[in-house]
Amino acid sequence: MAAALRGAKHWRLVAGGPSLAFTRSAFVAKKPNYDQPNWFGVGLAFSTSAALWALLFKQHNEDVMEYERRKQERQHKCTSCS
Repeated sequence: MAAALRGAKHWRLVAGGPSLAFTRSAFVAKKPNYDQPNWFGVGLAFSTSAALWALLFKQHNEDVMEYERRKQERQHKCTSCS
């Protein structure tokens, strides 16, 4: 029986004790301080959002211009151009 459990632990079939990655340390875990927000994180979040919106509007305008160009190209029936 003991040999079977050792083999199962070796192959990670039986859960062992908690690993150090999932435990909290008193030196690392601290209560959040809401008096001093993380302004770097706030600025990074808002600037990323603004950049993505700007990219979205730019891409939309380019798509509309391409649509209009192709629409005019379809309506152009000149035989001398082809």
